[in-house]
Amino acid sequence: MERIQDMLEAVQRIEKYASQGRRAFDSDELIQVYILHYLQILGEAAYKVPADFRKKYPEVPWNMIQGTRHILVHDYFQVDLEVVWRVVEKDLPDLKRKLQDIKAPGAQEPTAVYKARGPKLKRGKKK
Repeated sequence: MERIQDMLEAVQRIEKYASQGRRAFDSDELIQVYILHYLQILGEAAYKVPADFRKKYPEVPWNMIQGTRHILVHDYFQVDLEVVWRVVEKDLPDLKRKLQDIKAPGAQEPTAVYKARGPKLKRGKKK
Protein backbone atom coordinates (compact mmCIF):
# COMPACT_ATOMS: atom_id res chain seq x y z
CA MET A 1 0.00 0.00 0.00
CA GLU A 2 3.02 2.26 0.28
CA ARG A 3 2.96 3.24 -3.41
CA ILE A 4 -0.80 3.85 -3.28
CA GLN A 5 -0.18 6.13 -0.30
CA ASP A 6 2.59 7.89 -2.25
CA MET A 7 0.13 8.44 -5.10
CA LEU A 8 -2.50 9.84 -2.74
CA GLU A 9 0.03 12.18 -1.15
CA ALA A 10 1.08 13.45 -4.58
CA VAL A 11 -2.57 14.14 -5.45
CA GLN A 12 -3.06 15.97 -2.15
CA ARG A 13 0.03 18.11 -2.74
CA ILE A 14 -1.22 18.99 -6.22
CA GLU A 15 -4.61 19.93 -4.77
CA LYS A 16 -2.89 22.22 -2.27
CA TYR A 17 -1.84 24.66 -5.00
CA ALA A 18 -4.47 23.84 -7.60
CA SER A 19 -7.01 25.11 -5.09
CA GLN A 20 -5.69 28.61 -5.82
CA GLY A 21 -7.32 28.31 -9.24
CA ARG A 22 -6.47 28.52 -12.87
CA ARG A 23 -5.37 32.15 -12.78
CA ALA A 24 -2.70 31.39 -10.16
CA PHE A 25 -1.57 28.34 -12.12
CA ASP A 26 -1.26 30.35 -15.35
CA SER A 27 0.59 33.25 -13.77
CA ASP A 28 2.89 31.57 -11.24
CA GLU A 29 5.74 29.50 -12.64
CA LEU A 30 6.50 28.07 -9.20
CA ILE A 31 2.99 26.63 -8.96
CA GLN A 32 3.36 25.16 -12.44
CA VAL A 33 6.68 23.52 -11.58
CA TYR A 34 5.31 22.27 -8.25
CA ILE A 35 2.29 20.64 -9.88
CA LEU A 36 4.36 19.17 -12.70
CA HIS A 37 6.78 17.73 -10.15
CA TYR A 38 4.04 16.00 -8.20
CA LEU A 39 2.46 14.67 -11.39
CA GLN A 40 5.85 13.08 -12.10
CA ILE A 41 5.93 11.57 -8.62
CA LEU A 42 2.40 10.28 -9.13
CA GLY A 43 3.50 8.54 -12.32
CA GLU A 44 6.63 7.09 -10.78
CA ALA A 45 4.68 5.71 -7.82
CA ALA A 46 2.13 4.17 -10.22
CA TYR A 47 4.99 2.51 -12.10
CA LYS A 48 6.24 0.92 -8.86
CA VAL A 49 2.88 -0.71 -8.09
CA PRO A 50 3.25 -4.40 -8.96
CA ALA A 51 1.57 -5.51 -12.20
CA ASP A 52 -0.54 -8.19 -10.53
CA PHE A 53 -1.94 -5.59 -8.13
CA ARG A 54 -2.67 -3.15 -10.99
CA LYS A 55 -4.64 -5.91 -12.74
CA LYS A 56 -6.93 -6.14 -9.71
CA TYR A 57 -7.83 -2.45 -10.09
CA PRO A 58 -8.38 -1.86 -13.81
CA GLU A 59 -10.52 1.20 -13.05
CA VAL A 60 -7.29 3.09 -12.26
CA PRO A 61 -5.72 4.35 -15.52
CA TRP A 62 -2.25 3.03 -14.62
CA ASN A 63 -0.81 3.28 -18.14
CA MET A 64 -2.13 6.80 -18.64
CA ILE A 65 -0.62 7.93 -15.32
CA GLN A 66 2.73 6.41 -16.24
CA GLY A 67 2.53 7.84 -19.76
CA THR A 68 1.88 11.31 -18.39
CA ARG A 69 4.98 11.02 -16.23
CA HIS A 70 6.98 9.90 -19.26
CA ILE A 71 5.88 12.96 -21.25
CA LEU A 72 6.59 15.34 -18.36
CA VAL A 73 10.09 13.96 -17.88
CA HIS A 74 11.21 13.28 -21.44
CA ASP A 75 9.27 15.84 -23.49
CA TYR A 76 9.40 18.62 -20.92
CA PHE A 77 9.58 21.46 -23.43
CA GLN A 78 6.53 20.10 -25.27
CA VAL A 79 4.28 20.09 -22.18
CA ASP A 80 0.95 21.81 -22.80
CA LEU A 81 -0.12 23.58 -19.61
CA GLU A 82 -3.72 23.61 -20.84
CA VAL A 83 -3.68 19.81 -20.84
CA VAL A 84 -1.94 19.73 -17.45
CA TRP A 85 -4.64 21.92 -15.92
CA ARG A 86 -7.37 19.78 -17.47
CA VAL A 87 -5.79 16.68 -15.88
CA VAL A 88 -5.61 18.44 -12.52
CA GLU A 89 -9.16 19.72 -12.69
CA LYS A 90 -10.96 16.79 -14.36
CA ASP A 91 -8.94 13.62 -13.79
CA LEU A 92 -7.33 13.96 -10.35
CA PRO A 93 -10.54 14.09 -8.28
CA ASP A 94 -11.73 10.80 -9.79
CA LEU A 95 -8.29 9.22 -9.40
CA LYS A 96 -8.18 10.31 -5.77
CA ARG A 97 -11.52 8.58 -5.08
CA LYS A 98 -10.31 5.39 -6.74
CA LEU A 99 -7.08 5.38 -4.75
CA GLN A 100 -8.96 6.02 -1.51
CA ASP A 101 -11.20 3.06 -2.31
CA ILE A 102 -8.12 0.89 -2.74
CA LYS A 103 -6.77 2.11 0.61
CA ALA A 104 -10.09 1.35 2.32
CA PRO A 105 -10.08 -1.45 4.90
CA GLY A 106 -10.26 -4.84 3.25
CA ALA A 107 -8.35 -3.87 0.12
CA GLN A 108 -5.50 -6.24 -0.64
CA GLU A 109 -1.98 -5.03 0.01
CA PRO A 110 0.41 -5.11 -2.96
CA THR A 111 3.51 -7.21 -2.66
CA ALA A 112 6.83 -5.39 -2.87
CA VAL A 113 8.42 -4.95 -6.27
CA TYR A 114 11.89 -4.87 -4.78
CA LYS A 115 13.22 -7.02 -2.00
CA ALA A 116 14.05 -5.19 1.18
CA ARG A 117 17.75 -4.92 1.74
CA GLY A 118 19.38 -5.64 5.01
CA PRO A 119 21.82 -3.26 6.67
CA LYS A 120 25.00 -2.48 4.80
CA LEU A 121 27.98 -4.27 6.17
CA LYS A 122 31.21 -2.42 6.64
CA ARG A 123 34.15 -4.18 5.15
CA GLY A 124 37.37 -4.21 7.02
CA LYS A 125 40.73 -3.65 5.40
CA LYS A 126 42.47 -6.73 4.09
CA LYS A 127 45.71 -7.58 5.79
